[in-house]
Amino acid sequence: MTTARQVHLVRRPGGMPVPEDFAIVEAPLADAGEGEIQVQGLILSVDPYMRPRLNADQKLGEAMAGGGIGRVVQSRNPKFREGEIVRHGQGFSERFNSDGRGVQVLNPDPDLPLSVYMHALGGTGITAYGGLLETGALKDGEQVFVSTAAGAVGSVAAQIAKIKGCYVIGSTGSDDKKRWLLEEAGLDAAINYRSENLRSALKAAAPRGIDVYFENVGGAHLDAALACMNLRGRIAVCGMISTYNGEREGVRNLSVLIYGRMRMEGFVASDFPHLQEQFQADMTGWLKSGRIRYQETVLEGFERAPEALIGLFEGRNAGKMLVRV
Repeated sequence: MTTARQVHLVRRPGGMPVPEDFAIVEAPLADAGEGEIQVQGLILSVDPYMRPRLNADQKLGEAMAGGGIGRVVQSRNPKFREGEIVRHGQGFSERFNSDGRGVQVLNPDPDLPLSVYMHALGGTGITAYGGLLETGALKDGEQVFVSTAAGAVGSVAAQIAKIKGCYVIGSTGSDDKKRWLLEEAGLDAAINYRSENLRSALKAAAPRGIDVYFENVGGAHLDAALACMNLRGRIAVCGMISTYNGEREGVRNLSVLIYGRMRMEGFVASDFPHLQEQFQADMTGWLKSGRIRYQETVLEGFERAPEALIGLFEGRNAGKMLVRV
């Protein structure tokens, strides 16, 4: 018997989460039982979808839900060997026991950092890939707008669109991120929505309109994009981060969907199991060739997980937010 730390939600946030909403708790942990494995956490994934869960779905006084990468340190399950690297959805636990459900053995490419399996080659990567190519039905050479284009999902979606020969506009919240989008990710245009008038800047950046909008924000971003959409444009709705902390930005022109014959459709990463094999092959090749670039913000130490989640919503991350356990 040992102990392992967990991150618990101890009260529901009233708007933006604050440190007092969370607690680091020592929990007892037995050795792995028959049919079980024990996993030592290595990397935790911090993602926007976690915020809406704090309002109701996440139980108080339990380890917060989330994904990560770990190493099997005990195994009494024939499907797993001690020392194997695994990807899991067991949440914010420093170490945990599992019967193996929801845990997958990873065989990481030795030429790539392990952390990319938490973003470009993980859930955020398949979200961008499937959302853009299947839900957004992207065609080569189209006009594309991606909101929060410097984030973990948006940056991948924007660069895939460039690989497909598209004209790509991205929005972001700082001049540093805007510079990265133009100089490193190779976008055709970028907008700092905090310092520029989003609606007029997008209009100027999209002289040929927008065929596909990869939506991560909602509110004013959706309002601005709708005003620029081309006939039979597609809006692939990945997230609505502007509403997650209780804010409500009105969208005034949804009626343009009607006469523009547009399609707006939401999706989640688990919609695309049939794309996984091709995604893994494509993304591995793009990463190794440098055609997909990425940024990571890595906080060192398990106890910094609440800080990482709060920082995500304050825009303190560049690219994917991670915690190294």
